[in-house]
Amino acid sequence: MPARLFVEAPLLAGSELSLPPGPARHVQVLRLQPGANLTLFDGRGGEFAASVTHMGRSEVLVRVGRHDPAERELAHPVTLALGMPANERMDTLIEKASELGVAAIAPLTCERSVLRLQGERAAKRLAHWRGITIAACEQSGRTRVPAVAPVATLPAWLQALPPAGAEARWLLSLGGAPALARVAATLGGRGDPVLVLSGPEGGLSAGEEALAQRYGFTPVSLGPRVLRADTAPLAVLACLALIEA
Repeated sequence: MPARLFVEAPLLAGSELSLPPGPARHVQVLRLQPGANLTLFDGRGGEFAASVTHMGRSEVLVRVGRHDPAERELAHPVTLALGMPANERMDTLIEKASELGVAAIAPLTCERSVLRLQGERAAKRLAHWRGITIAACEQSGRTRVPAVAPVATLPAWLQALPPAGAEARWLLSLGGAPALARVAATLGGRGDPVLVLSGPEGGLSAGEEALAQRYGFTPVSLGPRVLRADTAPLAVLACLALIEA
């Protein structure tokens, strides 16, 4: 199978392209030679067949070929709003969510959050997470890269939301809420977005859950077991992927 590489600039069939430094290094590490086949995608949908035409010490040229309008996204674009788990768990969560088809990720600071990011540290982590989404899409065959929003507090993120419309808004709750699978089965037509709010270690506080419900979020349950902050959002994506399969 040809290597898959993300290229930020718009791609055009029939053009010749000098790969940016990141993808170029990838090709060099793989020791690909002129004539080797690649698959390129620019995140705007579909992917392109391509072939290496020149391998230099610092430059790799490719010929962009036929466009394949492949779409491998979930039928309902899902935004995960996450109380950020600490340590490396957020990295793993973003990687696996990207593989499972998440459309966007909103990292949140909540009352019980252990991980708190601001300023330059938050900006560096955001760039790091963006790299994780790209690598996950290259590996999993996706043609659209999930958006990762800047870190925000939960109240600020809720206040910035547009008025509730056609999208579903789900709040992962440990209370006596309806089962997610039953709620997901009632989703409308293809394309209606889903917003999922999930708490950090220790979950959302009662006040935060009440605030989210005032913004149109409906509590849903993932069952009787208590899942970790980095497991619960992935269970939602897996459930939706299985329903659509």
